[in-house]
Amino acid sequence: MRAWQVAALGEPDDVMGAVEAPLPEVGPGHLRVRVLATALNFPDVLMVRGHYQVRPDLPFTPGVEVCGEVLELGDGVAGFAVGDRVVGTTAVPHGGLAQECLMPATGTFAAPVSLTDAEASALTIGYQTAYVGLVRRAALEAGETLLVHAAAGGVGTAAVQVGKALGARVVAVVGSAAKADVARSAGADVVLDRSAGDLVAALKDALGHSGADVVFDPVGGAAYDASTKVVAFEGRIVVVGFTSGSIPAPALNHALVKNYSILGLHWGLYLQRDHAVAAAAHDQLVAWADAGLVRPVVSQQVPFDEAPGALTRLGAGESTGRLVVLGA
Repeated sequence: MRAWQVAALGEPDDVMGAVEAPLPEVGPGHLRVRVLATALNFPDVLMVRGHYQVRPDLPFTPGVEVCGEVLELGDGVAGFAVGDRVVGTTAVPHGGLAQECLMPATGTFAAPVSLTDAEASALTIGYQTAYVGLVRRAALEAGETLLVHAAAGGVGTAAVQVGKALGARVVAVVGSAAKADVARSAGADVVLDRSAGDLVAALKDALGHSGADVVFDPVGGAAYDASTKVVAFEGRIVVVGFTSGSIPAPALNHALVKNYSILGLHWGLYLQRDHAVAAAAHDQLVAWADAGLVRPVVSQQVPFDEAPGALTRLGAGESTGRLVVLGA
């Protein structure tokens, strides 16, 4: 089969090569899947660079999130059948940037019929991260105010849509004026460009005296610092990631005197430790997708042969929404 493999660590454009690889062999608890579309994620970039917590042996095929058609079931897999259209996570080193991949049954879900293959491929990681972060961790309620950083990106647009589906007022922060329309089209009520000047002053003006009840932060660094200055009494800051490259060192005395919570979110742990949470999140997201309340923002559908360049653009912060690589 055709596949992209990483033979050395570095930037995707430099280290990924197209190869003819053997078909993956399905093991217990896994499914072999024909890849219909692969949604690119920042962890894919980090994995290719060797900066991710998961470091597969070389060579490996990246692509941690797909929509596909089930070809074969491993021992112990129930609830799926050959021919099913599914979405979810892959079992790297047999990732989604290939004609076929492996998926763990615990990270595989039925694909919603209301979404195209490209859209469905992007429904799992970003949207479940947003849903579990906002619903289970932060208990966001209708009428509250949600602040979303990096709101034009994949997980950011998901958080905006999930926040609106929950009935929140959403204030979105983006990295440039060119990205403002993406966050606005995702449903944000107010969009702020952090490159335009004093972000804290702009946030205080948009949020008012009450501040943000919930902050969704996949950025870290200066974005986290700004959030602590505008978080509400009994507010909740959900720490999702550190795309800025800077991991904050929270001042716990500040959290104490302002009475706010700092909540970590590692969504993947739910697949291992409390799968019912992920299953319930998927069911709600499918219902919202069918009702037109959420729809992954696919900014570009990339031909299979152009996958390395798309990953490089994602890593450079040049993309909005989701970049999706079509099946080979």
